[in-house]
Amino acid sequence: MARTADKVAIRRARLTDATVVSELSGQLGYPTSSEEMAARLAHLIRHPRFGSVLIAETSDRQVIGWVHVSVTPLLEVPLRAEVNGLIVADGQRNGGAGAKLLQAAEDWAKSKGCDSMSVRSNVVRDRAHAFYLRNGYEHFKTQKAFRKAL
Repeated sequence: MARTADKVAIRRARLTDATVVSELSGQLGYPTSSEEMAARLAHLIRHPRFGSVLIAETSDRQVIGWVHVSVTPLLEVPLRAEVNGLIVADGQRNGGAGAKLLQAAEDWAKSKGCDSMSVRSNVVRDRAHAFYLRNGYEHFKTQKAFRKAL
């Protein structure tokens, strides 16, 4: 039996993906309206220097996942990219689509001159941690995150 990933194509996000990207964002724990997601996607599509959103789509055009990757220019380290979010739909996980999305994000990062990738994952996401470890990432730091509304 063919793995899910064998039937999945990776492409750039389109504004018409906003509703399903919004639904998947909710599965990731970040619910947002389709309208808000459309505005966010439109901004990233118009301003690709901020990053890329890549879509995993089955041969029958069902969107089953996405990854958002961006370049993070920092003073303290060479140019690197960061996975800002990655989700594969419930019921579609463990078929290889996530690894395919991650590889596409890494390829995008290389094309931007990055020589490394980073990803942050909530401490409660054990399955995600195992996924990144299986895909060649190493756990190198634990930190607290702070936020302030502006």
